[in-house]
Amino acid sequence: MEFSSIDEAKAGLERVGYLPSKDIATVAFLMDRLQKPVLIEGPAGVGKTEFAKAAAQALGRTLIRLQCYEGLDETKALYEWEYAKQLLYTQLLKDKIGELLEGASTLEAAAERVSKSDAVFFSERFLLPRPVLQALLSPTPALLLVDEVDKADPEFEAFLLQVLAENAVTIPELGTLTAKHLPRVVLTSNNARELSDALKRRCLHLYIDFPTKERELAIVRSRLPGVKDTLAQAVVRAVTALRGLELKKAPSIAETLDWVQALALLNADTLSSELIAQTLNLVLKHESDIEKAKAQLPAVARAAADGG
Repeated sequence: MEFSSIDEAKAGLERVGYLPSKDIATVAFLMDRLQKPVLIEGPAGVGKTEFAKAAAQALGRTLIRLQCYEGLDETKALYEWEYAKQLLYTQLLKDKIGELLEGASTLEAAAERVSKSDAVFFSERFLLPRPVLQALLSPTPALLLVDEVDKADPEFEAFLLQVLAENAVTIPELGTLTAKHLPRVVLTSNNARELSDALKRRCLHLYIDFPTKERELAIVRSRLPGVKDTLAQAVVRAVTALRGLELKKAPSIAETLDWVQALALLNADTLSSELIAQTLNLVLKHESDIEKAKAQLPAVARAAADGG
């Protein structure tokens, strides 16, 4: 299927549990209809990866994920040869070599017969596709998620640019393999390093920031429908206040959900200063951040109580 309008993109994402802003729905629509990759930047935990998962589900596409890391190269992203299987076939050829050379009257003729077997060892039966090639050769339409592309080396970007431009890859032993269905492509970045202008030019751009209080509350209500609304509102207000502090790592939406769930298990109806202090480790992941939040505990508690 495809998104026929921005409203349909919004409805499709909501149907699979992702609550998009108008900007996010617009990019989802354009990504699909323009068949262009989208580069999503923003803090960790704001829903970049979840966008890709939801878009794949809403579009009825197979999600194929490439997790980037320092040192990632074409081989790990594109394909490898199954050497163990090739070794097995080498043994089989060794066992059959007598039959293969039977009747060859000269060394040249024997060499010619052996050389014809070379192609057997570098055929698609021995090819082990990695995520990029999987997305191109997928028998059904796919969405390729290149997660945390900023962790990969700049050299990997150049390879990725070629694939995005041509929707094809060249394997020396097999030739050029072209996409059976043009994949949709989502790249995410946490801004660990500056990406190249060339990559950015190829992509639609989307920056996802921490949500507004209203949207975050809607997400909590959608994901945790059994939680008391007073508690959900108090937690969202407290998290918003925490993000206003100069923290090493501001709490993400996932941590908001974890905090709400934990407090619900503790039978909390709202947030007191004591309860915030006891459970800050659920939402803040660095000791220095916890200490800074405790120093501002009265203000955070006031925000949780009435948004003030």
